[in-house]
Amino acid sequence: MTRIKYSTIVVTLAAAALLGACATPTSSGRVYSSGQARQEQTVRMAVVESVREVSLDGAQGPVGTIAGGAIGGIAGSNIGGGRGSTIGTILGAVAGGVAGQAIERNVTRKKALEITVRLDNKELRAITQEADENFRPGERVRLISGGGVTRVSH
Repeated sequence: MTRIKYSTIVVTLAAAALLGACATPTSSGRVYSSGQARQEQTVRMAVVESVREVSLDGAQGPVGTIAGGAIGGIAGSNIGGGRGSTIGTILGAVAGGVAGQAIERNVTRKKALEITVRLDNKELRAITQEADENFRPGERVRLISGGGVTRVSH
């Protein structure tokens, strides 16, 4: 197989792997997992005390590291010849792996809200979830809890 065809295949596989990494699990208050369906959940009423914008850290799986390493290794292998090419491949793979991991983490980072609520029994609770709904202080909301997960809903 020629060097160009090999490089094209590796780059295509790396790009597909990076796109697959974008499909990360959601922390949305509106999305339920299939395991949560048909399970009873506890509902408590509360009033929003405060809302703070936060970020949900991105994924740090092996996909970005592997894809970046492959691309960096291919790019580095074009440097010099003989030992220079080998060293270039190694350095390119390491640098590409580090860059790929950082890219994966940034691409999968999500905007979220830390919603602090006061329950009817006067206790305070803070729940963090994706920022796919707007909440305002003083607003009456529901806390829906079950299976170790609590979400805030209107």
